[in-house]
Amino acid sequence: MTRLHWVRHGPTHATVMVGWTDRPADLSDGAALARLDAALPREARLVSSDLWRARATADRLAEGRLRLPADPRLREIHFGAWEGRSFAEIEAGTPQRMRAFWQEAGPARAPGGETWHELQARVTEALQSLCAAHPDEEIVIVCHFGPILVALQVALGLGVQEAFAHRIEPLSITSMTLVGGNWRVEAINRLA
Repeated sequence: MTRLHWVRHGPTHATVMVGWTDRPADLSDGAALARLDAALPREARLVSSDLWRARATADRLAEGRLRLPADPRLREIHFGAWEGRSFAEIEAGTPQRMRAFWQEAGPARAPGGETWHELQARVTEALQSLCAAHPDEEIVIVCHFGPILVALQVALGLGVQEAFAHRIEPLSITSMTLVGGNWRVEAINRLA
């Protein structure tokens, strides 16, 4: 039985599209971080995306946990030319493309970015690698909104739009267990 605890990084307070942009997280809420730390298994392995906001959040959870190398496959979706731009600005310039990106998310892409299917492939590969390398262990994965939704897609057999219906708040925990090749989701977006 392998148990995964997906943690969304601390808030960025961004009002623009932030995928691969290396924006820092606001980790000033020490009480929230202490509650999060206490809610996660102490003996777990700890891995994060290689983006600063996830790495810094993982650093705050590292004490007593075996830190694995940061994994770029756990990055947020790449928004390409839309990185650092507001939804309104993008919508004003390319409304059909923006609507397609969210309403037909699987194959649609931002200019120069990646599709949801590409995100899904790399996150699923990372998920499979972690489970194969650490069977019967607990793993804390600090990453982003998109990869956590991909994990829910895999575990629950959801379509993209069904996955989008889930809220994943900063510093929340989404837990799932792999038993005999089958997933069981135990918590989604739990705040400690």
